[in-house]
Amino acid sequence: MEGRDIESLLVKNLLLHAAKHHPRPASEPDQQLNICVISTSPEATTAALKKAGVLADSLNARISLMVPQVVPFPLPLESPPVLVEFNENRYRAIASEVSVETSVHIYLCRDRLQTLISVLPPGALIVLGGCRRWWPTNERRLARRLRKIGHEVILIETE
Repeated sequence: MEGRDIESLLVKNLLLHAAKHHPRPASEPDQQLNICVISTSPEATTAALKKAGVLADSLNARISLMVPQVVPFPLPLESPPVLVEFNENRYRAIASEVSVETSVHIYLCRDRLQTLISVLPPGALIVLGGCRRWWPTNERRLARRLRKIGHEVILIETE
């Protein structure tokens, strides 16, 4: 089997598992499945959004782009080094490349993982982008931690 075939099979199995363990309530038939894309770098986030867009099209889902913006400790949490408006505009432009309904959520925080744990719904379907390296990257570590606490994570590695 080629790498793309294996990736496609893994994604299908992951989606079947997510649908089986997190069915939509019958009382809310119009509620859409939500795919969470976690921002990493602009290039990796774009790749993750494109993959999430393909999944969302086939599942009639929407996408939530989650941007944890870490503010260093010397600064007040309300005064990040990069203006929130700048990041909102940048990520809305990235999200506009996907033809699926996408909402952008920016979270000012001190700890990215703790913030994601607090805002992600239980058992969320997450798409995360990162660079392909032979050593463990921050994105791989984040994906592993999110899987450990019960989320379904698809890691898209770019060159």
